[in-house]
Amino acid sequence: MQSDKGKNACVQSLVVKAEVEVFFSFCSCSDTLFADKVITDGELLVSKAKTFALGFFSPGKSTSRYVGIWYNNLAEQTVVWVANRDSPINDTSGVLSINPDGNLVLHHNYSTFPIWSTNVSASQSNSTNVIAQLSDIGNLVLILNNTKKVIWQSFDHPTDTLLPYLKMGFDRRTNQSWFLQSWKTDDDPGIGSFTLKFSSGGKPQMFMYNKNLPWWRGGHWNGELFVGVPNMKRDMATFNVSFVEDDDYVAVSYNMFDKSIIPRIVVQQSGFFQIFTWDNQKGQWNRYWSEPTNQCDNYGSCGSNSNCDPLNFEDFKCTCLPGFEPKFPRDWYENRDGSGGCVRKKGASVCGNGEGFVRVEGLKVPDISVAIVKSGLNLEECEKECLRNCSCTAYSVADVRNGGSGCLAWHGNLMDTQKLSDQGQDLFVRVDAVELANYYRKSKGVLAKKRMVAVLVASLLAIVILLSYKMMQKLNKDSPREENDVQSNTHPNLPFFNFKTIMAATRNFSHENKLGQGGFGSVYKGCLVNGQEIAVKRLSKDSGQGTEEFKNEVTLLVKLQHRNLVRLLGCCFEKEERMLVYEYLPNKSLDFFIFGIPSSIYSFYPQSEINLHLNYKYEYPSNMLHETAT
Repeated sequence: MQSDKGKNACVQSLVVKAEVEVFFSFCSCSDTLFADKVITDGELLVSKAKTFALGFFSPGKSTSRYVGIWYNNLAEQTVVWVANRDSPINDTSGVLSINPDGNLVLHHNYSTFPIWSTNVSASQSNSTNVIAQLSDIGNLVLILNNTKKVIWQSFDHPTDTLLPYLKMGFDRRTNQSWFLQSWKTDDDPGIGSFTLKFSSGGKPQMFMYNKNLPWWRGGHWNGELFVGVPNMKRDMATFNVSFVEDDDYVAVSYNMFDKSIIPRIVVQQSGFFQIFTWDNQKGQWNRYWSEPTNQCDNYGSCGSNSNCDPLNFEDFKCTCLPGFEPKFPRDWYENRDGSGGCVRKKGASVCGNGEGFVRVEGLKVPDISVAIVKSGLNLEECEKECLRNCSCTAYSVADVRNGGSGCLAWHGNLMDTQKLSDQGQDLFVRVDAVELANYYRKSKGVLAKKRMVAVLVASLLAIVILLSYKMMQKLNKDSPREENDVQSNTHPNLPFFNFKTIMAATRNFSHENKLGQGGFGSVYKGCLVNGQEIAVKRLSKDSGQGTEEFKNEVTLLVKLQHRNLVRLLGCCFEKEERMLVYEYLPNKSLDFFIFGIPSSIYSFYPQSEINLHLNYKYEYPSNMLHETAT
C-alpha cells in the first residue's frame, strides 16, 4: 500500500470518508517529511509512538478538505490543529510539501502560490536542509536537519485546542502570542467568534473574548492559581500546571500527573471553555470541566461596583459593594436587571474625611485592568498606600502565598466581582466615614450576637454534659461498689465472669442457644473458651429483683453447694446485667437418675427455683432455708 511518490508516506484512494478513516487505523507511516517528498490527500504522517497523525480531513458534514492533526488511535477522530482553517480545498488535489525556501507549504491543484505556508524567513533555511516531523505530543516542527534547530512549530500557532505541553501566553520581546480561537461551526474549522488569551495591558489576566468583547474572565495568577477558574485548587492534584511571568513574558502550560489520562482543553464555538478526558471503556470524550456555568460567570453581568453571587437564589444575584447604590434603581429592584451597575452613594466623601476600608470576603477580585501592582508591600502597607491616593477605590493582596505579599490597588470602577464558594480572596473597598461607622457598628453587633450565641451554646452544652453525667451516675449508681460488695459478701472462691465472656460463650445470647424462659428471665447454653459447657441464667430487667435480692440469691446458692445439686460456677454483675453461671447438665442426667422424671417434664434444672425444688426433695425445711440464707 506504499505510494511510488515516496517511501515516507502512505497512500490510499479516497472513495468515501469512512474508507479513509479505516485506512488511517491500519496504516504504518513515517513521522518525517523530507524536502524531496510530498504528502497528498490520503497520505499520512504518524508520530513515532503512533499517538498523533497528520493528513487531510473533512470536518463534520463538510466535503471541504483541510490539513490537520488528530489523535491517531482513538475511536473518534478528534482534530486538535488545522493548518488552512480559513482556506479550505474543495477537492482532493491538495499537496503538502517543503518548498525551496525551506517552508512547509500547501498547494491546490499544483498552483504556483500556496494557500497556506509556515512563512519562515528564507535567510534561516533552505529546502535541502529542512525536514518536517510530527512529535508524540502532537507538535509539527520544521527542523534544520544539520543542527536540529526548530525554526517553526505548530505549537506556536494553536487553533482551538490546548494540548499538554502547549503554552498559552505572550512574549513581548519577540512580539509573539499564543492563544486559542474557536471553530466557526462543527463543519467549519475557520476562526470563530471566541478567543481565549492573556490580556497584555497591566498585570496579565486570562480572558475569553466574544468578538473582541470580554465574555469570561479567568483572572490573574495569584501565586497559586487563577482567581476566576473555579475548583482549580482541587484540580491541581490532577493537572500539573506551570505558570511563568515576568515583565516581558507570560506563559501557562500543563501536563498530567497520570500519563495514562488523555486530556484536551477546547474553546467551543458555543462560547464554552471546556476540559475533556478520554474514556477508553466507552470510547468517547467525557467533559471534566466547563466555564461559564452560572449566571455570574459572564463578564460584568452585574455592571460596575457590584458583587454577583450565583448562590443567592432567594434574593437578587447582584448586590452593590459597600458604599455604592444601584445606578438605575427601577431596573435593579423591579426588573432584576443589574447590568447598569452601581455608583457611589450620594453625598459620600471618600477623600480626607475620615474614610476607610470595608472588607468583602471570598471573591473573584475585580478586573485588574485598572489596578496597579506594587510588590514588596504587606497588607497594612497596602492599606496606607491606597488611603493616601483619593482615586484608589479598593485594594487586595497580589500574591496569596506565605500569608500574602504585594499589593493590588484599583483606580476606577470595580468590574466583574463575583462571590466564590471556594478559593476566593478578600477585597478591601474604600467607603466614607458614615459607611465605615455603620460597618463597624454592624460588625460589633454581629460579634456581640456571636459571643451571645457562643455563651448560650456553651451553657447549654455544659448543662447537657452535667445532666448526662448525673444520669449516668444514676444508671450506674455505685456499680463498682456494688460489684465489689457482691464479691466481698459471697464465697471468696466464686468466680466472677465479665459480660464479654458471657456474650462470647452464648453467641451473643442467640436464639439457638436459648434453653428456656421464666418470670425471672431466660436461660442460655454456652461454651467457654476452655471447652466447658455452661448454662447462664440472665435476670430479666423486668423481674423486679434488685441488687440486694441478687446478692442474697448468690449467697444462698453458694452456701447450698452439694454434689447432688447443679453446681454454681460463678456470676456476672456489670451495670444492669445480673447473671448466674451454672454447669450445664443435658437431658436424662440429674433429674432422670435421681427422680426418674421424664425429660419432657424437666428438660433442664440449672435455675435457683429448681435448686430449691431439689432441696425440697431432700427434705430441707423451709425454715432451714431461711436460716441458711441468713
